[in-house]
Amino acid sequence: MKIWIDADAAPRDVKEMVFRAGKRLNLQTVLVANQWLQVPPGNPLVAAVRVEGGPDMADEYIAAEAQPGDLVVTQDIPLAALLVPKGVAVLDPRGKEHTAETIGERLAMRDFLDPFRTVGAVSGGPPPYDARAKQAFAEVLDRTLTRLLRSR
Repeated sequence: MKIWIDADAAPRDVKEMVFRAGKRLNLQTVLVANQWLQVPPGNPLVAAVRVEGGPDMADEYIAAEAQPGDLVVTQDIPLAALLVPKGVAVLDPRGKEHTAETIGERLAMRDFLDPFRTVGAVSGGPPPYDARAKQAFAEVLDRTLTRLLRSR
């Protein structure tokens, strides 16, 4: 079992929580991004992969490499839609788990809003990453890792 982080946009707090959990549970954690990343010193379980090309290249790498039973942290809904059917657990940094029951609706909503974002009718982004989001992620990370480890 590995933990994968779509690291181009993952908040620092999320990465640090995953690093600590991976170290505590002796799980390899892989950061994937299209830029250079530093791994935390003193944690040999964390590796970084830099992919060439645009931002979707990290998504493609994770989609190709993640295996059933792995955990991926991403806020990219199309990537989650590729991973969930493969049996990969997927969490977003705000504490939502993408499942077979939820991913279709989330992808449809994203696709529905995409033309509005393109013309500027929907602007801005998600709210700031705050203490509530951090707590929600910590809880779902713990719950998901426990479930995945029990099912091994």
